[in-house]
Amino acid sequence: MEIPMPAPICLIENSPAGELQVQQEALQVLAEISQPVVVVAIAGLYRTGKSYLMNKLASKRTGFSLGSTIQSHTKGIWMWCLPHPSRAGHTLVLLDTEGLGDVEKGNTKNDTWIFALAVLLSSTLVYNSRGTIDQQAMEQLHYVTELTELIKVKPVAEGGREGIKVKAEGRGGRQEEEDSAEFVRFFPAFVWAVRDFVLQLELDGREITEDEYLENALKLKPGSSKQDQHYNLPRKCIRQFFPARKCFGFVPPAGWKRLPRLEELREDELEPEFREQVAQFCRHVWETSKPKTLLGGHVVTGAMLGNLAVTYVDAIRSGAVPCMESAVLALAQIENSAAVGEAVAVYEEQLERRAVLPTESVQELLEVHAQCEREALRAFMARAFKDDKQQYQRQLKDKLDSKRAELCRRNEQASSDRCTAALRELSQELEERVREGSYSVPGGYQRFLADQREMVEKYQLVPGKGIMAAEVLQEFLKSKETVAQAVLQTDQSLTDRQREIEAERARAEAAEREAQRSQEMQAKTEQLLQDQTRSHQEHVQQLTAKMEQDRKQLLAEQERALALKLQEQERLLREGFRGEAARLEQQMQSLRQEMNRPQDTCSIL
Repeated sequence: MEIPMPAPICLIENSPAGELQVQQEALQVLAEISQPVVVVAIAGLYRTGKSYLMNKLASKRTGFSLGSTIQSHTKGIWMWCLPHPSRAGHTLVLLDTEGLGDVEKGNTKNDTWIFALAVLLSSTLVYNSRGTIDQQAMEQLHYVTELTELIKVKPVAEGGREGIKVKAEGRGGRQEEEDSAEFVRFFPAFVWAVRDFVLQLELDGREITEDEYLENALKLKPGSSKQDQHYNLPRKCIRQFFPARKCFGFVPPAGWKRLPRLEELREDELEPEFREQVAQFCRHVWETSKPKTLLGGHVVTGAMLGNLAVTYVDAIRSGAVPCMESAVLALAQIENSAAVGEAVAVYEEQLERRAVLPTESVQELLEVHAQCEREALRAFMARAFKDDKQQYQRQLKDKLDSKRAELCRRNEQASSDRCTAALRELSQELEERVREGSYSVPGGYQRFLADQREMVEKYQLVPGKGIMAAEVLQEFLKSKETVAQAVLQTDQSLTDRQREIEAERARAEAAEREAQRSQEMQAKTEQLLQDQTRSHQEHVQQLTAKMEQDRKQLLAEQERALALKLQEQERLLREGFRGEAARLEQQMQSLRQEMNRPQDTCSIL
């Protein structure tokens, strides 16, 4: 899939007044991306070299603007969409966020929203810092301690209305505890990139990895004093919210005098160790970053990512806390409506390819409809999600039922037009003889019947007449009964008794044709009823398969969350924090109960 995006563009603008606004140009780019997206966002203090790493992830020398002064260069959130270097059929979306902690901006709440949006939109979050992971670095990452105030998993009723205002609940509230326990399932993987890292990786006289260095920095202090709580809070939040985490240390890339023009330096002008560290970082992000998914494991496309950004920014602008479940439900409505439209379009496209009207039988037509309906349903199931009450599937079924009725009408009309044209052509000679009086002679009635039978025989041999052949013929012969009666009455060779016998025979033939037409109509009605049953079964079958697939995705998501929580519990026990481990056990128990809950049944009626 070609993405015409030679350079990054602004996704979310951050005005000088602190107003966030999603940019239409970026939304138009995302709307064209139907592939799953792997979203990598980077956040961190301003002037720490975030943009350089993002350019490397894009496999480009330039792109995201690095800037070369002490001022924060990137404003808002900038986006670059590229073909994924290692995942075929996926798009890599890179998000470079405004530098946090810019003293000129003086708006910490705005910084916090930028950080929260990076968390909400990404599948991998890179936090970029300089020096070492010490207490100062932890305090600079104070944004993570505010996430439970800034993001909710589920909507909360307030004053009888859905939603929750900023700081509606302080820390420690039940909603916050439930949310923070859930975050592990929905938050991105976390990569801490430590720039200009010059320490020896040693602990207690032994060499350690960068990951071990990070875990050691995240160890909690025993004790309950305010100082201990202040020390532990950011560490607890990182451990709880980002159990899937990785650390990379980068030596200074070059001498300090050359750093301001880092993007201009050739590769051979950079420190070899730095180049290798950057290569390892990029490989890790490319190979381990998963596609962005929603609650329940539904994979996000570019178009969906754009709608998510709009939903979250609109919530922030209105003064509400972005709620992941509400955002997913809003997105589901958009996607499910689009899925109905896409499925109908697939039906029409398939019908254009398969249907040749008129068909020779109703069954043949219904088989074509069934094939098109099956493909349309597959398209719908591939895109729709969280249609828990099958509201949108019912809409699709109603539309496809209407399409079937319209198809039957078109088929009948095509057949009727063809049969009428054939009879008009074949009956020209017969009608000409009637006008000339050729049958107004003794024995004329038998000649008329013979010519009419010959015409009917020729009509029966006409190919491609379709399902209305008998009905149109019946209507045609009925329209000629007056002519036949007139010829019969004027035939002087027949006695009154013979005329009566011929009239009776004509009525019997007409009645036989009418009975045959009634049988065909009844058979057609039965076939349509059978097709309704088949259609219902097809919908149920595909819905059941989708629900099973969704269930597997959800279980995989839950098992991953359980494994991460178990891993964190083991760390807590090793560090001696049995109370924290016990609370984590309660969360895992709730998750196990959710995993064992019986699956819902499906019904589209």
